[in-house]
Amino acid sequence: MDAGLGTILLFGSMIFVLAMGVPIAIALGGISVGFIYFAWNPNALAILPMKGFAVTSSFELTSVPLFIFMAAMLQRSQIAEELFESISRFFGGVKGGLAVGTIFVCTVFAAMAGISGAATISMGLIALPAMLSRHYHKNIALGSVAAGGSLGILIPPSVTMIIYGVISSTSIGKLYAGGILPGLMLAAFFCLYILTRSALQPSLVGVPERTYSLAEKFSSLKGLVVPGLLVVCVLGSILTGLASVSESAAVGALGSVIATVLRGRLSWPLVREACEETLRYSCLSFWIIIGAAALSTFYTSIGAARLIEGFVLDLDLNRYLVLLTIMLILILLGMVLDTIGIIMITVPVFVPIIISLGFDPVWFGILFIIAMEIGFLTPPFGYNLFYLKGVAPPGVVVTDIYRSVLPFVVLMMIGLGVCMLFPEIILVLPNMLF
Repeated sequence: MDAGLGTILLFGSMIFVLAMGVPIAIALGGISVGFIYFAWNPNALAILPMKGFAVTSSFELTSVPLFIFMAAMLQRSQIAEELFESISRFFGGVKGGLAVGTIFVCTVFAAMAGISGAATISMGLIALPAMLSRHYHKNIALGSVAAGGSLGILIPPSVTMIIYGVISSTSIGKLYAGGILPGLMLAAFFCLYILTRSALQPSLVGVPERTYSLAEKFSSLKGLVVPGLLVVCVLGSILTGLASVSESAAVGALGSVIATVLRGRLSWPLVREACEETLRYSCLSFWIIIGAAALSTFYTSIGAARLIEGFVLDLDLNRYLVLLTIMLILILLGMVLDTIGIIMITVPVFVPIIISLGFDPVWFGILFIIAMEIGFLTPPFGYNLFYLKGVAPPGVVVTDIYRSVLPFVVLMMIGLGVCMLFPEIILVLPNMLF
């Protein structure tokens, strides 16, 4: 099959099938099987089990279910409640302090859990009712929870970074180090926006909490001890080279169990719920990986990836224009496709182009993750929007959530631009540590 015709037919079919509401894993795998059978060779179907096994049996991917289990346990151990209580004492007396505290807790949770949904759901259940009961405007309350939760895929340990690193053959340790400063920068942008808007429009954030004494603030720091130890154990073991990503994931999973024991929350029903959630999300992730691996196998075999790479490089455009085009494509795909599917489909095409243009693959990897983070907040299919709708009070409708995230999406795009203009924000820690 001609590569150009194959590209049009393959992606046209995928858009059509997804528009019909077919789950992405089935859409990717089914389309691939159909094209291989009818347009290539039925005997070639034998390669799909081997390709799927080769991709999913990667040692680094064993950390995915471990990090998901860690997030599930932390979400049920009430650590988030204690964290929010501690932080609200520090920021409660400030206008917009609860929203700033929500961003802070989400940042810490991101450094423990590795997935976006854990912080979004936890803060949606804890912080959102607290802010709404204190007359915070819906836009501030909903936006801070959704935006703060999205930091989970950028601040390590990130499950999305693991999958990206495996597929792109990029060092996961370097990606983890590269994601720290951009993640903290975006969190600072969110806090600055909330504080500025609260100062200009005080009515949006209700009445500030009472101001706690210094002794009361310091007594609440005990809520940061367990999360802090978990972050040090998981991230510290990776960044210092003491453990691989998979080994640190095992440390984190064990640490989440110990934290649950210390909280007096450990029970068989809780462990069972966490295991069932881990199984569900892990199966979902791996089936998407298998389906996308099948599609990328056929796509690259007909020479389409080389065709696109050659076409882009032959245009003789400024390399930053090419990068901007790629980022725009990723943001648009993030509005309609699953993050793992986007990684599996686009990384084999885009990464060789980026390397040919002389860009650092770690730097591009973090830009890629930020684009995916924007996708978590952009309608119509942003994951965090649906997570938040699932736990929001009955008075909150989907359009409220859509409006609330728009300023934070703009801030993320500004952050993406800053990281493109100043690559050292991403590269300074990888270069220092590795």
